[in-house]
Amino acid sequence: MSKVTVAKSAGFCFGVDRAVKMVYGELEKNTRVATLGPIIHNQDVVNDMQSKGARIVDTVDELEPDETVVIRSHGVGRAVYEQIAEKGCRMLDATCPFVSRIHKIVAEKSKEGYFILIAGDKTHPEVQGIVGHCDENCLVFKDNFELNNFFEKNYKKLQKRLAIVAQTTYNIVVWDECLKVIPKDDKNIVIFDTICNATDARQSDAAELAKDSDIMLVVGGRHSSNTVKLYEVCSQYCKTYHIENADELDSLELPAADSIGITAGASTPAYIIKEVQTKMAENEILAANQDEEIDFAQAIDESFKKIHTGEKVTGTVVSISPAEISVDLGTKHTGYVKLEDLTDDPSKKPEDIVSVGDEIELIVIKVNDAEGTAQLSKRKVDEQAGYEKIVKAKEEGTVLEGVVQHVVNKGVTLNVMGVRVFIPASQTGLPRGAELEQLLKKKVEFTIIEVTEGRKRAVGSIKAVQNAKKEEAKAKFWETAKVGDTFVGKVKSLTSFGAFVDLGGIDGMVHISELSWKRIKHPSEVVSVGDTLEVYIKDLNQEENRISLGFKKAEDNPWEIFKANYHVGDVVKATIVSITSFGAFARIIDGVDGLIHISQIADKKVENVKDILTVGDEVDVKIIDIDTEAKRISISMRALLEDGAEEEAEEETVYSDEAPAEDAE
Repeated sequence: MSKVTVAKSAGFCFGVDRAVKMVYGELEKNTRVATLGPIIHNQDVVNDMQSKGARIVDTVDELEPDETVVIRSHGVGRAVYEQIAEKGCRMLDATCPFVSRIHKIVAEKSKEGYFILIAGDKTHPEVQGIVGHCDENCLVFKDNFELNNFFEKNYKKLQKRLAIVAQTTYNIVVWDECLKVIPKDDKNIVIFDTICNATDARQSDAAELAKDSDIMLVVGGRHSSNTVKLYEVCSQYCKTYHIENADELDSLELPAADSIGITAGASTPAYIIKEVQTKMAENEILAANQDEEIDFAQAIDESFKKIHTGEKVTGTVVSISPAEISVDLGTKHTGYVKLEDLTDDPSKKPEDIVSVGDEIELIVIKVNDAEGTAQLSKRKVDEQAGYEKIVKAKEEGTVLEGVVQHVVNKGVTLNVMGVRVFIPASQTGLPRGAELEQLLKKKVEFTIIEVTEGRKRAVGSIKAVQNAKKEEAKAKFWETAKVGDTFVGKVKSLTSFGAFVDLGGIDGMVHISELSWKRIKHPSEVVSVGDTLEVYIKDLNQEENRISLGFKKAEDNPWEIFKANYHVGDVVKATIVSITSFGAFARIIDGVDGLIHISQIADKKVENVKDILTVGDEVDVKIIDIDTEAKRISISMRALLEDGAEEEAEEETVYSDEAPAEDAE
């Protein structure tokens, strides 16, 4: 009693199915059909086609003028297309879409000057066709050993960029080994994972089934490359037999087995797989616990379900290259996501965003049924999800973060969660006329104030966040602030009457008289915008939202310094700073001036102060009076002159008292 299980992905692939149907479709129209080589590596199918009138030719020269030639799914080189055109025969191209994609890749890369490396069997028709699109600027390698030899001996001498592709039916295990050989992070190497996702799935499913089976039956043509690879894959895990059809079961002496697995190559029709299963049942190989019968035709049709532009689909990442990722959609299409459709962040690489095996949601951008490909976008899905979050953020007033990416006309733009957010200049929080470039590449906080549903665009405001923070800071300030509190803040702006200082979300003003103990004409003589000041609260008026700040320190008061160091009778040097009709003011120390009254300038009558003194003159003066309450100081030049005269008189008197009597007479 044996349990028999059929692999989920056994049998016809999309490309082969398409080619076979194309030939049968022409035969039903009574068209004279010739296939360039066997349309499929399955003799039963080929024999059936020949019985219905199809002819197999090996070269274009063998074609007859009224025949329609069908290019098989393996594809052909560019020269063959040219020969058919010269022959004048009608042509139907049944090249597998996955193979056509490889043709397109190698043709484009060859034109760009790349050297093409092809993983595959150089004798296989598919590989020969690929070579025919490379302008002979290529090399075919069969495994990782030959590839490694190329990189060790030829790569550096080649001095060309490389593009690497694989035969659609290439062994995925060997391909993984090849990827390990390729130099990492070499910008001159571009890798395209062109193994058909159906082939990949077929080999993976077969391997998993072989691991759980005692015997594997691989059904398919002897010359079918993908069937041979299935045989190689399964042979690693259990006893495996390669048969072309059910008739060959009679010649096999199958050992006793508890579990038997069946898989089939891409060229094996569903009915042949069914015949193998039925034959085993007739021979009582299949026991009562036979698996539920599978309708292969239905299973294949389901796997080829349609997808449509704009549809949201789920796919599994099967390969990653620098320019794109490929995705298994579980349909006949191989999905491709270009880097620009993967992310809007130019600094990121595909491997930064996804990993092989990841299941991701995608939007279908374009479907090409003829080539069996679908162009997809993850970015659009992210944009949709991001847009929904943006709408929610607007409704809830959520503060968002983003980096300013561009300065545009009348504002700046950011990309947040895939959505373009425009912030008008008036909402940037900068003063009118300020350079918007100062925000470029800066992280900012903003809220959404408007959403354009149709275009999925949004308008944001940095200013709204700043204003909210200010209001919060103000409320907190008024709750705790009191006269005498000290703050360290930055000068935000200057006016003719003072300086405004940011205390942390709320502004206070230092009056010009509080900026310096000296008399100044403008605050800019003492401070500049951006300066950090230590200030203290002098007065608070919450009703008028006014905060008066002090900056001058008592210990720096020039008058206090003067009182501590100077007294009446002291002789000091002073600098004339201004002249009036009644005298001159002279600076004793910074911030303290004394008056030299006109009567105290000289020991004679002075008609005009300017006749004797000039601004800037440095003179010796004597402090003759200090009015502490009025903060007035009287100084005198005449007092020094008089003191000098008295000293001279005293000297003369002393000299006269000491003179001889005769001299006195």
